[in-house]
Amino acid sequence: MIHFETLDYLKDGNPKQILAYKTLTENKVLENLSEFNPILAGTIPINIDIENSDLDIICYWKNKCDFIEKVTSLFKDNPYFKIEETIVNGKESVIANFKLDAFEIEIFGQNIPTKDQNAYKHMIIEYKILMSKNDDFRLKIIKLKQNGYKTEPAFGELLGLKTDPYTELLDFKI
Repeated sequence: MIHFETLDYLKDGNPKQILAYKTLTENKVLENLSEFNPILAGTIPINIDIENSDLDIICYWKNKCDFIEKVTSLFKDNPYFKIEETIVNGKESVIANFKLDAFEIEIFGQNIPTKDQNAYKHMIIEYKILMSKNDDFRLKIIKLKQNGYKTEPAFGELLGLKTDPYTELLDFKI
Protein backbone atom coordinates (compact mmCIF):
# COMPACT_ATOMS: atom_id res chain seq x y z
CA MET A 1 0.00 0.00 0.00
CA ILE A 2 1.29 3.42 -0.92
CA HIS A 3 1.73 5.88 1.94
CA PHE A 4 -0.16 8.82 0.44
CA GLU A 5 0.62 11.07 3.43
CA THR A 6 3.98 12.00 1.88
CA LEU A 7 4.92 12.72 -1.72
CA ASP A 8 7.79 10.21 -1.82
CA TYR A 9 5.85 7.69 -3.92
CA LEU A 10 5.64 10.24 -6.75
CA LYS A 11 9.43 10.33 -7.22
CA ASP A 12 9.42 6.92 -8.90
CA GLY A 13 6.07 7.24 -10.62
CA ASN A 14 5.03 7.98 -14.18
CA PRO A 15 6.28 11.19 -15.87
CA LYS A 16 3.29 13.25 -14.69
CA GLN A 17 3.71 12.04 -11.10
CA ILE A 18 7.42 12.90 -11.20
CA LEU A 19 6.58 16.37 -12.53
CA ALA A 20 3.93 16.78 -9.80
CA TYR A 21 6.52 15.82 -7.18
CA LYS A 22 8.96 18.37 -8.59
CA THR A 23 6.35 21.15 -8.72
CA LEU A 24 5.01 20.54 -5.22
CA THR A 25 8.40 20.07 -3.54
CA GLU A 26 10.24 22.91 -5.30
CA ASN A 27 7.40 25.28 -4.43
CA LYS A 28 7.14 23.80 -0.91
CA VAL A 29 3.37 23.63 -1.22
CA LEU A 30 2.69 20.83 1.27
CA GLU A 31 5.54 22.01 3.49
CA ASN A 32 4.02 25.50 3.71
CA LEU A 33 0.61 24.00 4.50
CA SER A 34 1.94 21.46 7.01
CA GLU A 35 -0.06 22.83 9.94
CA PHE A 36 -3.21 21.76 8.05
CA ASN A 37 -2.13 18.12 7.50
CA PRO A 38 -2.18 18.37 3.68
CA ILE A 39 -2.51 15.26 1.52
CA LEU A 40 -2.38 15.11 -2.26
CA ALA A 41 -5.58 13.33 -3.31
CA GLY A 42 -7.35 12.72 -6.59
CA THR A 43 -6.42 10.98 -9.80
CA ILE A 44 -2.73 11.77 -10.26
CA PRO A 45 -1.60 9.84 -7.15
CA ILE A 46 -3.43 6.69 -8.31
CA ASN A 47 -2.49 6.95 -12.00
CA ILE A 48 -5.93 7.51 -13.53
CA ASP A 49 -5.43 11.14 -14.46
CA ILE A 50 -6.19 12.63 -17.84
CA GLU A 51 -4.58 15.54 -19.65
CA ASN A 52 -6.33 18.31 -17.72
CA SER A 53 -6.32 16.67 -14.27
CA ASP A 54 -5.34 19.02 -11.47
CA LEU A 55 -3.43 18.50 -8.25
CA ASP A 56 -5.97 18.25 -5.42
CA ILE A 57 -4.56 19.00 -2.00
CA ILE A 58 -6.90 18.38 0.91
CA CYS A 59 -6.37 20.13 4.23
CA TYR A 60 -7.78 20.06 7.75
CA TRP A 61 -8.42 23.41 9.38
CA LYS A 62 -9.56 23.98 12.93
CA ASN A 63 -9.99 27.71 12.38
CA LYS A 64 -11.36 28.61 8.96
CA CYS A 65 -10.16 32.22 9.11
CA ASP A 66 -6.59 31.13 9.91
CA PHE A 67 -6.68 28.70 6.98
CA ILE A 68 -7.98 31.34 4.55
CA GLU A 69 -5.37 33.82 5.78
CA LYS A 70 -2.52 31.31 5.38
CA VAL A 71 -3.56 30.10 1.92
CA THR A 72 -4.12 33.65 0.74
CA SER A 73 -0.76 34.85 2.06
CA LEU A 74 1.02 31.95 0.36
CA PHE A 75 -0.59 32.14 -3.07
CA LYS A 76 -2.21 35.58 -3.50
CA ASP A 77 0.55 36.75 -5.84
CA ASN A 78 -0.26 33.98 -8.31
CA PRO A 79 -2.22 35.70 -11.13
CA TYR A 80 -4.68 32.80 -11.27
CA PHE A 81 -5.34 32.69 -7.52
CA LYS A 82 -8.92 32.65 -6.28
CA ILE A 83 -10.41 31.44 -3.02
CA GLU A 84 -14.00 30.86 -1.97
CA GLU A 85 -16.02 29.57 0.92
CA THR A 86 -18.73 27.07 0.11
CA ILE A 87 -20.68 24.12 1.49
CA VAL A 88 -19.69 20.60 0.38
CA ASN A 89 -21.61 17.59 1.68
CA GLY A 90 -23.22 19.86 4.27
CA LYS A 91 -19.83 21.00 5.64
CA GLU A 92 -18.19 24.41 5.54
CA SER A 93 -15.39 24.26 3.00
CA VAL A 94 -12.73 26.52 1.57
CA ILE A 95 -11.47 26.02 -1.97
CA ALA A 96 -8.47 27.83 -3.46
CA ASN A 97 -7.36 27.48 -7.06
CA PHE A 98 -4.26 28.66 -8.90
CA LYS A 99 -1.62 27.45 -11.34
CA LEU A 100 1.92 26.31 -10.65
CA ASP A 101 4.19 25.26 -13.48
CA ALA A 102 2.20 22.87 -15.69
CA PHE A 103 -0.50 22.19 -13.10
CA GLU A 104 -3.79 23.59 -11.96
CA ILE A 105 -3.79 23.35 -8.17
CA GLU A 106 -6.84 23.03 -5.95
CA ILE A 107 -6.48 23.37 -2.21
CA PHE A 108 -9.56 22.09 -0.44
CA GLY A 109 -10.00 22.61 3.28
CA GLN A 110 -12.60 21.42 5.78
CA ASN A 111 -12.84 21.15 9.54
CA ILE A 112 -12.50 17.38 9.12
CA PRO A 113 -9.21 15.48 9.51
CA THR A 114 -7.78 14.88 6.03
CA LYS A 115 -7.96 11.08 6.24
CA ASP A 116 -11.65 11.38 7.17
CA GLN A 117 -12.50 13.57 4.18
CA ASN A 118 -14.37 11.96 1.31
CA ALA A 119 -11.68 12.89 -1.22
CA TYR A 120 -9.13 10.82 0.68
CA LYS A 121 -11.55 7.95 1.37
CA HIS A 122 -12.55 7.80 -2.30
CA MET A 123 -8.91 7.80 -3.43
CA ILE A 124 -7.99 4.95 -1.07
CA ILE A 125 -10.99 2.85 -2.12
CA GLU A 126 -10.33 3.56 -5.80
CA TYR A 127 -6.67 2.64 -5.32
CA LYS A 128 -7.62 -0.68 -3.70
CA ILE A 129 -10.07 -1.40 -6.51
CA LEU A 130 -7.39 -0.63 -9.10
CA MET A 131 -4.94 -2.93 -7.32
CA SER A 132 -7.52 -5.73 -7.36
CA LYS A 133 -8.17 -5.39 -11.11
CA ASN A 134 -6.01 -5.64 -14.21
CA ASP A 135 -4.61 -2.68 -16.11
CA ASP A 136 -7.46 -2.92 -18.63
CA PHE A 137 -9.84 -1.75 -15.88
CA ARG A 138 -7.61 1.28 -15.17
CA LEU A 139 -7.50 2.14 -18.87
CA LYS A 140 -11.32 1.88 -19.08
CA ILE A 141 -11.61 4.34 -16.16
CA ILE A 142 -9.29 6.75 -18.00
CA LYS A 143 -11.30 6.36 -21.21
CA LEU A 144 -14.56 7.15 -19.39
CA LYS A 145 -12.91 10.19 -17.83
CA GLN A 146 -11.71 11.34 -21.26
CA ASN A 147 -15.33 11.02 -22.39
CA GLY A 148 -16.51 13.40 -19.68
CA TYR A 149 -17.15 11.18 -16.66
CA LYS A 150 -16.03 12.34 -13.24
CA THR A 151 -13.90 9.80 -11.38
CA GLU A 152 -16.50 8.32 -9.02
CA PRO A 153 -19.19 7.95 -11.72
CA ALA A 154 -16.59 6.23 -13.94
CA PHE A 155 -15.92 3.69 -11.19
CA GLY A 156 -19.66 3.38 -10.62
CA GLU A 157 -20.22 2.63 -14.29
CA LEU A 158 -17.62 -0.14 -14.44
CA LEU A 159 -18.54 -1.61 -11.05
CA GLY A 160 -22.28 -1.59 -11.74
CA LEU A 161 -23.14 0.74 -8.87
CA LYS A 162 -26.82 1.61 -9.09
CA THR A 163 -27.61 4.96 -7.47
CA ASP A 164 -24.99 7.39 -6.12
CA PRO A 165 -21.39 6.32 -6.82
CA TYR A 166 -20.02 8.93 -4.39
CA THR A 167 -21.89 7.28 -1.52
CA GLU A 168 -21.75 3.71 -2.75
CA LEU A 169 -17.96 3.79 -3.20
CA LEU A 170 -17.53 4.67 0.47
CA ASP A 171 -19.21 1.34 1.35
CA PHE A 172 -17.70 -0.69 -1.49
CA LYS A 173 -16.13 -3.99 -0.41
CA ILE A 174 -13.19 -5.33 -2.39
